[in-house]
Amino acid sequence: MGPDGLLFIFCLIDEAMLLFLAVYFVITLSDLECDYLNARTCCERLNFWVLPEVIAHDVLVLFLLLTGHWILFILYAPLSLWLTYKIVMKPSGDIGMFDPTEIHNRQQLKNYMRESLIRLGIHLIFFFIFLYWMIYSLVKGE
Repeated sequence: MGPDGLLFIFCLIDEAMLLFLAVYFVITLSDLECDYLNARTCCERLNFWVLPEVIAHDVLVLFLLLTGHWILFILYAPLSLWLTYKIVMKPSGDIGMFDPTEIHNRQQLKNYMRESLIRLGIHLIFFFIFLYWMIYSLVKGE
């Protein structure tokens, strides 16, 4: 098993965790939308996972860059840059990316739900892309 095989095994595991996390975000936001959760509990649950999600994205992008998989890097980097940008530009008074006092204002809940569904779709696509490249690199025997 060559370095590409190990890289894509790591990518697949990382992407599976990010896919699970995206499903968790969608379920938690839909629970808030249906009033099964209050805003504070929902935001605490989501804010706990924001930083690990960004770190997982950034590590994956860094590995793709360092190993020279330019096309995958170019395709995957915008999502990572967007999440990092959101963390950096977060207002200083908020408790996290999801603020319980503002989540129902200005249709933020619908925007968060839309972003989470888009991320879910992207993770699903990249899960199968990484699965394909993992199988290809293992069969090829690099």
